[in-house]
Amino acid sequence: MTAFSPLLLLAFWTGIIAAGLCLGRLLWVFLWIGARAVWRGLGPWQPGRADQRVPRIAPGAEPAQLGYYWRQLWVDAASAGGYGIRVVWAEFADPWLHRNVRSLFQGRNPSGLRGRAPINRFGYAVLLAPGVFLGALLGAALATLLLGVSLLFFALLVGLVWLGCATAVPVLRGVEHGRALARGIRVKCPYPGCYLPVPLAVHRCPGCRAPHGALRPGRYGVLWHHCTCGHRLPTTRLAGRGGLTALCPHCDRVLPGTAGSTRVVHAPLVGGTSSGKTMLMAAMVEGLHAWARHGDLRVEYASADDRRTFNDLNQELNSTGWAHATTGGQPRALMLTVTRGRRRRLLYLYDPMGESVSDAERMRAQQYLKHTDGVVLVADVLADPKVRGRLGPEDTERAGAARPSPQGPWETYQKLTGELNALTGRRKQLSVATVVTKRDVLDQLVTLPVPGARVDSWLAEIGLGGLVRALGHDFKEARYWAVSARAATGTGPLESEQRRAAEPVLWLLAASGLKTAPLQAPGAEPEKRYTPA
Repeated sequence: MTAFSPLLLLAFWTGIIAAGLCLGRLLWVFLWIGARAVWRGLGPWQPGRADQRVPRIAPGAEPAQLGYYWRQLWVDAASAGGYGIRVVWAEFADPWLHRNVRSLFQGRNPSGLRGRAPINRFGYAVLLAPGVFLGALLGAALATLLLGVSLLFFALLVGLVWLGCATAVPVLRGVEHGRALARGIRVKCPYPGCYLPVPLAVHRCPGCRAPHGALRPGRYGVLWHHCTCGHRLPTTRLAGRGGLTALCPHCDRVLPGTAGSTRVVHAPLVGGTSSGKTMLMAAMVEGLHAWARHGDLRVEYASADDRRTFNDLNQELNSTGWAHATTGGQPRALMLTVTRGRRRRLLYLYDPMGESVSDAERMRAQQYLKHTDGVVLVADVLADPKVRGRLGPEDTERAGAARPSPQGPWETYQKLTGELNALTGRRKQLSVATVVTKRDVLDQLVTLPVPGARVDSWLAEIGLGGLVRALGHDFKEARYWAVSARAATGTGPLESEQRRAAEPVLWLLAASGLKTAPLQAPGAEPEKRYTPA
């Protein structure tokens, strides 16, 4: 035997103890401890418990937590993996290294009791301590290696989850944007002083009323955003975002609930002061309701404010028979949802004051005209000097009692057409519905022909042929009606006249794709003179 034989035997004995201790117990103990630590490190599992890894929301920022996939997924994965490895080596350090191995090297058993006989202390220090140390070290190292390989697969799964969420964001946005484009949905603010496009509305949390200005798939979440109050908010209309209160991001006023899911048709009524715009708008709304009573349409007010506005106007017409002149600067749109079959439109009816078309500067201030889908030109022919010059004495008195506008239809058209082209740049793509008002008075005049089925021919006959030719030249399409708003509103209205008053609106809605063309029946009813109420 050589001098190295005892050392070789000691090394062999140490290896046997280390391998047995490592493979027989410590590897699995350390793996279990590490895996359990990774699971616990994924987050606080108690609801409401604070987590220092979650960043605080800065004042003035979006009142929602960042989406879990956006950042927190990686933070939790990295912190949980690192925590699991640290726990394995903490377990190796204590109790194995600092308690068990140190006690063995000091001649004590793992419980800390010193061996009574020298041979026992020698066995602890020489025969057991090196093997236990090496076995614990190998167990911790192998456990770390296996845990690291598992964490690599875990990181791959985390990456796939993140990639799936990151891919879902543009897909969901694209689907919603494509759906809006396909259906022609372009939301515009209906309020005066704003009238701006609304690419994404601000939505209020139903729990704390906090405004969320980025409620769509993105960094705050794919399908839902979590408000700071804990309420979960859907990010798409398919998930129920339309049920939340929506605000204009520019003026913070409430938008109609159907604004983001329904195509909007903007229809301004343009005419001079006292031309009958307000009464005509009331007659149009009554006419839409008349069609709805027959089951041909479904008409609803877009908001409680719209219902209140029209009820106040209707009450005024019932009590006085007239509508007061529109005042107050730029108009707020009266909004109605009109449904026929499976299609629906959100109708914006603008009733600006007559002074808005008195000069070019005021006309340019009517920013809602940028979004118009068709114009309702309100023509008070009794205000035209040529027409007034043809009236006899009795007819002149009757025309004066009808409160003619100080601005004739030809002058109104001239103010409108140039500014409309400057505001929209697409006048040739628009339709114009020309509505001759005060027909109840026109039918009583003896020195003018009665408006017949061809109102355009009648206009040319009474001296307004230039207006008809200009409308046909400057716009994509022009159609004509003669309506008595007084006969369609107030007490004892005629339903036939109500439905006639709605025809210009139905025509403009039909141009947007709503199937209301069958409801238009120009010339279907025989023309007759109206008698005084």
